[in-house]
Amino acid sequence: MIQTATDEVIVPEGAELIDDVFYVWGTRYGLFSTMTKQGRKMMTGATKDGVTTMTRWHLKCEQDGTLEQYTRVVGDGFVSGKL
Repeated sequence: MIQTATDEVIVPEGAELIDDVFYVWGTRYGLFSTMTKQGRKMMTGATKDGVTTMTRWHLKCEQDGTLEQYTRVVGDGFVSGKL
């Protein structure tokens, strides 16, 4: 059996490690993105400070188990009747 999957995380060029937990970097479109050290993409936003703050908050809520308290579904996308 040949195993081809790797657990290697590719860190974007110019990424800065924040709190030894996640990376933040500027994208080529002038936005900023974050990613955990394990490679899970998190936030994208207009300012570095904004995505850093929201990524910290999101990870804290995941750790506390309170993220569902701040989550809601706005629309279900269900179309009734025949099309």
